Amino acid sequence: MVLMAAPIILPVFMLCAVAILIESGRPVFFLQNRTGIGGRRFKMFKFRTMVPNAEELKKDLADMNELTWPDFKISDDPRVTKIGRFLRRSSLDELPQLINVLTGDMSLVGPRPTSFAADTYDLWHTERLEVTPGVTGLWQVSGRSDVDFDERARMDIEYIENQSFVYDARILAKTVTAIFSKRGAY
Repeated sequence: MVLMAAPIILPVFMLCAVAILIESGRPVFFLQNRTGIGGRRFKMFKFRTMVPNAEELKKDLADMNELTWPDFKISDDPRVTKIGRFLRRSSLDELPQLINVLTGDMSLVGPRPTSFAADTYDLWHTERLEVTPGVTGLWQVSGRSDVDFDERARMDIEYIENQSFVYDARILAKTVTAIFSKRGAY
């Protein structure tokens, strides 16, 4: 499915990469360790939407975090570049995760992989690690970044317990609507 969409995706991919290079140089991608199936860590690809030293600046902005630990999100994050703001609002920053789908680290639909390791999870959270994580999932279409981790875990478990081709297709369709409505996007 991903390969069939390549003629449409590749030109958009290239435009995003060039825009990042023009505005703030290299690197084009932001690679972050994420937690996947069975708690295994992998490198997840995203387009870089922040200044190159954003991770170093994070500790200085900890008091601005709007979500409960271990999540971290700032609505008007000063580290985000102009093109980065557009990429985030349009969800184009997520496009490189299709590389993770092709390598088998991710699927199109499933629980969203966390940046924090499985050893920070409560025991009941670990059920979400029983399936391959997804580029999109139930919580992306039910609140996106406005939902805390416990509620996302509940939705992920609901997804796992009801997983089917039809359910995945419905979530993919709702993802398109969520992207265009920009609900919960930063």
